[in-house]
Amino acid sequence: MNSIDTLSEIFSHFPGIGPRQAKRFVYYLLSRRQDSVESLVDAIQNLKRDIRQCSECMRFFPGAGNTCNICSDTHRDKSLLMLVPRDADFEAVEKSGGFKGLYFILGGSLPILEKEPEKRIRLSELKARIKRDSGVIKEVILAMNANAEGENTAEYIKETFKGEGFDFSELGRGLSTGSELEYADPDTLKNALLHRTK
Repeated sequence: MNSIDTLSEIFSHFPGIGPRQAKRFVYYLLSRRQDSVESLVDAIQNLKRDIRQCSECMRFFPGAGNTCNICSDTHRDKSLLMLVPRDADFEAVEKSGGFKGLYFILGGSLPILEKEPEKRIRLSELKARIKRDSGVIKEVILAMNANAEGENTAEYIKETFKGEGFDFSELGRGLSTGSELEYADPDTLKNALLHRTK
């Protein structure tokens, strides 16, 4: 395999990128000046060095320490824990300004008939978080994408943590079916939070 094919293969594993678009990325890079490509290489190397993963919510954040600014904020409502599939979903909800509790990023969602859910979402980390905060958490908000995988993930989590001493709620369907949180506008997200269901 030559360098073009190798890099195309790497790009094709990015979310939403198919083989043709991956190849376009490679040819775009080949058409750029050397310093532009070197800047990209530096940015990728700095990403792993400068970004940390929060030990509480599992999201990626810039800076030092083990916990992000949200988890270490004493003004957040610790009785509310919102579960979201990905970091991009967290950012969309946080940008709406409608939620003042804490988060947990699952790292994905569960396809229907998934046989090994712990390999698709951060289940063991979530169990440890809920066990540690037992008695503090009063409500877990399942902020899943409005599609089959999102619904399956929500049902699996409800079943796994049934009887843990807190209520479950889901975002109100201000989000249209098939949509993803990352692309929802702030007003839609605020409305969905306001009308979440239990």
